[in-house]
Amino acid sequence: MPQAVRFDDYGGIDVLRVEDVPRPVPGEGQVLVQVKAAGINPGEAKIREGMLRERWPATFPSGQGSDLAGVVAETGPGVTGFPAGDEVIGYTDNRSSQAEYVLVEAANLAAKPAGVPWEVAGALFVAGATAYAAVRAVALTPGDTVVVAGATGGVGSIAVQLARRAGATVIGLASERHHAWLTAHGVIPVSYGEGVAGRIRGAAGTVDALIDTAGGDYVRLALEDLGVEPSRVDTIVRFDLAEKYGIKAEGNAAGASAATLAELAGLIARGELEVPVAATFPLAEVQDAYRRLDEGHVLGKIVLIV
Repeated sequence: MPQAVRFDDYGGIDVLRVEDVPRPVPGEGQVLVQVKAAGINPGEAKIREGMLRERWPATFPSGQGSDLAGVVAETGPGVTGFPAGDEVIGYTDNRSSQAEYVLVEAANLAAKPAGVPWEVAGALFVAGATAYAAVRAVALTPGDTVVVAGATGGVGSIAVQLARRAGATVIGLASERHHAWLTAHGVIPVSYGEGVAGRIRGAAGTVDALIDTAGGDYVRLALEDLGVEPSRVDTIVRFDLAEKYGIKAEGNAAGASAATLAELAGLIARGELEVPVAATFPLAEVQDAYRRLDEGHVLGKIVLIV
């Protein structure tokens, strides 16, 4: 039988298991995808721990994951354009992508370009759509200077590149171990921590926008220390501050579409966008994958190979 990640109650990493499940059967408008790779994300850990139960409650037993890439195994009634054998990138809203077979709405799939590796394709949706929406939210134009907090994480590493493509000067806040990667991608690296506002001003002077992928105190940094207008601050973490300060909180939900996936995948295939993959783990080692995520200081994405 096919296998899938499951958990029966909120808790730590130890509640995760991989078990045999029935092979899903596609319904109207659905595609059954044999998964090759599935990304993991901090939001999944928060859902599993119960930290977001009021916003996104779990139904047990719960599966896990949104990102996926794989091969079309079977299609349901009404599906055209994705014959069996096609290589696809997609996403599911049913927390089920960390599995050998996944049902995906046909509208949530895009063709996988041949030049995009499986581990990159499987990690693209959550981080890519979130970065896409965050960069769009701060309305960058050529000549702007934008700060990206968490610049080498899964979302930040894509956001800094999209911001550069928009013509902005990009300051990336990251640990020193990842500064060389930022520099190689045309980003000005700045270490986070005490005194960061002074280091940012020293690197670029006036700041026009800030994208917060890390949480913490970066919204206050933008508004009070750097003088950024609230309409040009976007956070994907501190949703609690959006209404209070009039900032934006546009992330994955605002960017989620097959069209966004196709656009990002095309950039990757043409060598115009990199999605760094820090580590891969087999599906059976899903606990180890999330432990690596918990360690922090990850450059890019961690991916399950199925």
